Amino acid sequence: MTQSARAAGRLVLPALVLLLVVAVLAVVLLWPSPKHKAAAPPPPSPTASPSPSPSPSPSKQLPYPWFPVGACLDHPKLSPVITVARPQQCDGQHDAESIGNPLLPDGLLKESQIALTLERLCQPYAAAAEAKQGGGTWFSLPTGPSLKYYSQGYRDASCLLAASDREAAPS
Repeated sequence: MTQSARAAGRLVLPALVLLLVVAVLAVVLLWPSPKHKAAAPPPPSPTASPSPSPSPSPSKQLPYPWFPVGACLDHPKLSPVITVARPQQCDGQHDAESIGNPLLPDGLLKESQIALTLERLCQPYAAAAEAKQGGGTWFSLPTGPSLKYYSQGYRDASCLLAASDREAAPS
C-alpha cells in the first residue's frame, strides 16, 4: 500500500465514526416523542337536582334570601316597608347581621321541621355572637329554604342576629 492510500485510510475511519455519531444524534433528536395521554375531562358541573347529602349550594344565587357571615340587612319581620330581606351597609342603620351559615341536614319533611332545625343550628352562632357583644338582649332570626326549595336540594341557611324581634323596634 502506498503512503497516500494509508493516509486516506486513516481519514476514512474517523469520518465514518463522525458520520455514525451524527446519525445517532439525528435519530435521537428527531425521533417522535411518546404521545402523552390527554388529561381527564373535568367532572360535570353540579345541577339543580336534589343532592343525596347536605352540601353547599353550587352558587349563592339562591331562590330565597341568603347572607354570608358579616353581611348586614333589613328583614321584613323587623321593617314595615319591605317584604323580602335585603342587604344594607353595616356602617348605617340595619335590622340584623348574618353570624353563621349552616347547612340543613337531609330528611326534613315539613316546614315546622325546617324551622326547628334552623333554630337549633343557629343557637351556637347566636350564643357566640351574644358573648362577643358583652351584654344586651339579642334575637336570633334563622332564615333558610322553604320546604319547596329544601325538596329541590337547597340546604344553605343564614343565622341572623338582631337587637329586636319585632317590627319598628329600636335597632
